[in-house]
Amino acid sequence: MPFSKDDILEVQPQLTLLSSLQRGGRAYAIIALTRSLTWVRGWLHYLFPTGNEPDISKSYKTRAHLPVKCVLPPYRSTYLLETMKSRLTITSIFIPVTYSAKSSTENLPTLFTIHGGGFTVGNPDDDNKWNRMFADTHEVLVIALNYSKAPFYPFPTGIHDLEALIMAFLADDSLPIDRSQCSIAGFSAGGNLALAVTQMKDVKTAFKQHGSTGFKAVIPLYPGLDRTVTRDYKATLRQYKAGLSPNRNSTTDSLHGSGKAFDWSYIPVGQDLRDPLVSPIYAPRETLPPHIFLIACELDLSSHDAWRMACRLAGREEPSMDEKPGREECGETGKLELLDEKFAWEALERGVRWLLVPDVVHGFDHLPPLLLGDETSVRDAEMKNIKVIEEVGHWLKTRVYVQ
Repeated sequence: MPFSKDDILEVQPQLTLLSSLQRGGRAYAIIALTRSLTWVRGWLHYLFPTGNEPDISKSYKTRAHLPVKCVLPPYRSTYLLETMKSRLTITSIFIPVTYSAKSSTENLPTLFTIHGGGFTVGNPDDDNKWNRMFADTHEVLVIALNYSKAPFYPFPTGIHDLEALIMAFLADDSLPIDRSQCSIAGFSAGGNLALAVTQMKDVKTAFKQHGSTGFKAVIPLYPGLDRTVTRDYKATLRQYKAGLSPNRNSTTDSLHGSGKAFDWSYIPVGQDLRDPLVSPIYAPRETLPPHIFLIACELDLSSHDAWRMACRLAGREEPSMDEKPGREECGETGKLELLDEKFAWEALERGVRWLLVPDVVHGFDHLPPLLLGDETSVRDAEMKNIKVIEEVGHWLKTRVYVQ
């Protein structure tokens, strides 16, 4: 359908009572279900370790209200009780398998990561597999951050939580953080938050106090970046491919309904939706890190946001609001399209790179096999996840962490 002014929002609207109840009910149902699944997953991982567990769980008294982990080994029960009393924030740290804290005194390039969940659910453990793989593959220290969740803590609380935690890590000399080689990545809502927190003046000041110019790069993965465009219209801006296997050939988008509940939870009524902390697509280039790698999923209503932002930052002609990213045809299983400008390009002079992962849904690198669909979809997601991690690590080494 053609784009019109009715598809644009200036501020977060006040909904009718019925709409608020519907979205609130959906949000709280998602929260209840996710918390139950997280509790079960925690015990399963304790009883049957996956090998992706973090090496260190670090605590700081910087955000007293943040939740702590619910499941810890029995021999740490005393520590758990102390933690619950002091309400310390626990974050997860992944040390490369090749690095020995006992024999090495060198600091490591560091990647902070922020988990997704619509600003409403989730925790750092959601990214354990990705973080472990990245740390070991690229010999990078990976630090997974936590933040407060809506609707109990709406915008901008989570951004300030992340700001405080990053400052605490920068002041912590017990970790091998190379403060001159720090980047930050985020998944889904975490990608939005990553772009938001890099704009914060106190974060930039903290880096300067430690002799660094700040974050060298930000890597948002399938982020939602423009809240001014309605989700109803965004749902028309992605590809729908009947030729794909089940769970990928749906005629609807999983974020269409749930995303409205997440927006209701996170964004206060009357909030200016062009605020760069809410919609980072409107952030001035100079407020962001010098290197930006935007990664999107072709079968995701958020892909158009990332595509437009990448083009805007790179000084390229922006796509119209009637143009879909990607292509109508299905691609080859497990293959990234790195030579097709519809899917990948880089503007070296602007420090911007764009990657559209073909034929995958939002969160493809985190979804369990049951939600991905058949064996072909699972294999496709796993292969492309590995290749995305390879591309990000290679880009950091050859473009970002270059003296």
